[in-house]
Amino acid sequence: MKLSEKVNVLRASVMGANDGIVSVAGIVIGVAGATANNYAILISGLSGMLAGTVSMAMGEYVSVNAERDGQKRAITEESRALDDDYQGEFDFIQHKYMKTGISGELAKQATGEMLSRDPLNVAVRERYGFDSGETTSAVAAAVSSMIAFPTGSILPLVAITLFPAAIKLWATVVAVVIALTITGYIAAALGNANRWKAALRNVVSGILTMAVTYWIGTLFAH
Repeated sequence: MKLSEKVNVLRASVMGANDGIVSVAGIVIGVAGATANNYAILISGLSGMLAGTVSMAMGEYVSVNAERDGQKRAITEESRALDDDYQGEFDFIQHKYMKTGISGELAKQATGEMLSRDPLNVAVRERYGFDSGETTSAVAAAVSSMIAFPTGSILPLVAITLFPAAIKLWATVVAVVIALTITGYIAAALGNANRWKAALRNVVSGILTMAVTYWIGTLFAH
């Protein structure tokens, strides 16, 4: 497995765990707002875990396959374009380099050298923005999400059912906030984004989710 594919699978795992935390936390907090019955909370959380696991796995599988189909179509079209209008593709790449500030002569030389080595991969990368030699496994992405989602969802499920009744809501919120800080930070690190900004955004979205579901749950309390 190439490094880029490993990173994509790792990213799918992190986001799967993150979704598991938020989704199941929202469910159990919402049910806890309606009833203090631990059995009802546990069953609701387990149902959400199972449904989310299947949904995440199938979603990743379909999404990655759709992306790969689009890439295959782009590669086929670019291969045809190189056969039918090589000069047109050459000019496109040269002009693209020139837009970055490279002189026309140097851009022409660079285009010629790059296309002489690996014309299809270079043309695909410059026109569509991806490497034709790198692909993501739909099965790997699906399996990683299928494992990560229930792993993440265990945290709020355990917290809401095992902590004493007097503190279980706040204990669950604290546990979820800590977990979302970690997953948000890791996801940002994988995408070379601002770590703490992403972590804060992740935590805020999780808190809002729990607040809304809890409020809805209290409307049905009896």
